[in-house]
Amino acid sequence: MSINKNHLIYHSLVWVVCIAILLILSVEFLLNITPPIARDALIHHLAVPKLWLQNGWFYEMKWAKFSYYPMNVDILYIIPLYFKKDFLANFIHMSFGMGTAFLIYNYLKNRISLIAGLLGVLIFLSTPMIFRLSTQAYVDLGLIFFTTASILTFIRYRDSAFKDFKWLFLSSLAMGLALGTKYNALIAWFFLSVTIVFVYARDSKEQWEAFKCGLIFFFTSLLVFSPWLIKNAILTGNPFYPLFQGIFNISNTATQNGTYSVVSGRTSSGIFQFREIMYGEGFWETLLIPVRYFFQGQDHSHRYFDGVLNPVFIILAPFSFMNKSFYRDKLFFTGFVIFFILTATSLDQTRIRYILPVIPILSILAVMGLINIFHWANGLSINLRISGLVILTLSCTAFMTQNIIYIKNYYQDIGPMNYILGKESRDEFITRHNNGYAAIKYINTHTPKNAKVRLFLFAGRGYYLDRLYEEGPHYGMSDIGGLVASARDDHSFQAYLRSLGCTHLLVRTELFEKFLKDNYPPATRALFIRRMSEATKILYNQDGCAVYEIISRS
Repeated sequence: MSINKNHLIYHSLVWVVCIAILLILSVEFLLNITPPIARDALIHHLAVPKLWLQNGWFYEMKWAKFSYYPMNVDILYIIPLYFKKDFLANFIHMSFGMGTAFLIYNYLKNRISLIAGLLGVLIFLSTPMIFRLSTQAYVDLGLIFFTTASILTFIRYRDSAFKDFKWLFLSSLAMGLALGTKYNALIAWFFLSVTIVFVYARDSKEQWEAFKCGLIFFFTSLLVFSPWLIKNAILTGNPFYPLFQGIFNISNTATQNGTYSVVSGRTSSGIFQFREIMYGEGFWETLLIPVRYFFQGQDHSHRYFDGVLNPVFIILAPFSFMNKSFYRDKLFFTGFVIFFILTATSLDQTRIRYILPVIPILSILAVMGLINIFHWANGLSINLRISGLVILTLSCTAFMTQNIIYIKNYYQDIGPMNYILGKESRDEFITRHNNGYAAIKYINTHTPKNAKVRLFLFAGRGYYLDRLYEEGPHYGMSDIGGLVASARDDHSFQAYLRSLGCTHLLVRTELFEKFLKDNYPPATRALFIRRMSEATKILYNQDGCAVYEIISRS
């Protein structure tokens, strides 16, 4: 009787988890039907492929450093853009998240059970940052998928006693595709290249074969990655541009103002000094950032890592070591998680998106920990067992409730139903989420098709422009500074304006006026405004945005 009861509970749990997964995917589906509105999609991931299409294929954008990033996933977005179905790019990115969920499911199902696999999928897909990215045309889920595939296929190679070469080849191929998706994969590439040699040598006692295995992995990945390196080397002389300028253009490694970064090639104050100056955070607060990622994340907050995770990962993961089953896997996973988080935090900005390749691995460890706690509780006396299971159930419910609340709030913030039901037009939906869209629509409608637009303080969000456009360094602030400096003389001002190579200016007026007020005295501002009024004509000025046409002088 008890066996049938346990069987019923097990199958009921399977159905509950499956329904929860389907609900998450359904909400993502509704959100993905809407037009793209995510920040980096409008700046980079959709904007660059669209400019390529407008120019008949590859188009070098020297003004945009992000256009030199590897673009394995971005290239896929050319397909929906070509057919003018840009919302499908959201689904392409979502599919990489689903692919990663399948990898998690397959690993846990084969290692533990069906319910373990489904729980891994639920934890992963419901994670706020993963859910958010599943509705945006970014590339991070592609990076996560290829990195996870590389790790898990190497484990398959190790499980074959290093005999089944196809798994090593697939691991190398997946890592090469990860490198061609986002530079963050360099961290995983280094870790796996070194760890593969160590693990092979430790398990087989054949050091030369281990070294050869590591070389095969390294160079196969490099070969797959190489087209992007070759392109950048030809265009800039730096295959990793805009990274490693501190190596390819280095004259010294330190200045009196701070540390010279070999990654960015810029002078940096260092993470501890930066966090103290910007946010008033002390040494220990900064040191604990790798833990704070999971507790304090907030969307659209640079201080709080621009994303939301869930504490469940680092709370449950340690419990995976309660027994020795799959101990080698757990050590491998833990080493990767720690190395990746610490390296990413020390090398780049402290953003949750930059540590996301660890989330599938933490999902696996969290499920292992949860299963171990459950088995341990089952071994207790009946009263303690009931108390333990109640506490475990309530704790898991509390953690999942955080994810549910996030998903609900995110859905309400986007508000897709009026658009889906036809009560809101595409333009109205985009305008509701993008204050600059009305000005962009004006340019698309009222300027010649050969117009060329220069963006000032628009943060590069030019995807919806149907005209060629550029944005100068520092969001155009360098251009503004140059124009102000040349305003003393009309001829110089005209020459500088012509040097921008544009016919129109698209300006975020509030920020434009604030920049002038914060940096220049009234007399200088007045002279600059007079020169602008003589050299340009305002075509549009509403909702904090202005469109200027440059007056041609013979």
